[in-house]
Amino acid sequence: MSGKVFGLGIGPGDPELITVKALRLLRAAQIVAYPAPEEGESLARGIVAPHLPGGQIEIAIRMPLAAERFPAQAVYDKAAAELGAHLDAGRDVAVLCEGDPFFYGSFMYLFGRMAERYPVEVVPGVSSLTACAAALGHPLAARNDVLSVIPAPLDNDAIAARLAASDAAAILKLGRHGPRIVGLLKRLGLAGRAHYIERATMATQRILPLEQVTPESIPYFAMILIHKQGEAHFREPAR
Repeated sequence: MSGKVFGLGIGPGDPELITVKALRLLRAAQIVAYPAPEEGESLARGIVAPHLPGGQIEIAIRMPLAAERFPAQAVYDKAAAELGAHLDAGRDVAVLCEGDPFFYGSFMYLFGRMAERYPVEVVPGVSSLTACAAALGHPLAARNDVLSVIPAPLDNDAIAARLAASDAAAILKLGRHGPRIVGLLKRLGLAGRAHYIERATMATQRILPLEQVTPESIPYFAMILIHKQGEAHFREPAR
């Protein structure tokens, strides 16, 4: 009998935001795999480090992080084969994914390679979207609001169209696109409705008014939340 793959959402960065289920499966798995840069430490492993019992086999899935080279198909092919060997030997494999595995999560690329051959269970996690909203104290949407989640790499016209069609929006994957996005929001007259946060729930978390952000310094793990009707929209409606 083969082992089982567990795609574990481990949350946005705070080790306490891992779910009870993910924690149980993490500690029980014989193999723990996680994404890592080509050189250096894995953020995903760092998140769960306080919870690791020791004695597990660890596999770092090292991949290029440059946008033009991601997802790196050969990396995932190799990782699927390596993990498959452990599964064929009857060992369970826990694959770590920052945030939630199916919300822009890297695990989905392994899922697509392994789900037809092995049993796979996906454990949802606290996403960056909800973590940022909570840290900002800024609700995402209410009543019949339409919320759009917008990747910053989209071009300006596409982003402007999404913003025009939505009541609220979350712009993520900022990084090198930060200066362009900040300029666009200013031109659209939305900068005053924007809330900026980077590295939500981590020790290095920062929250700033958008006008105080240095656009060139915006990291990849940053998000801008916008609600076109402002804070008053979330108050209890008059009866």
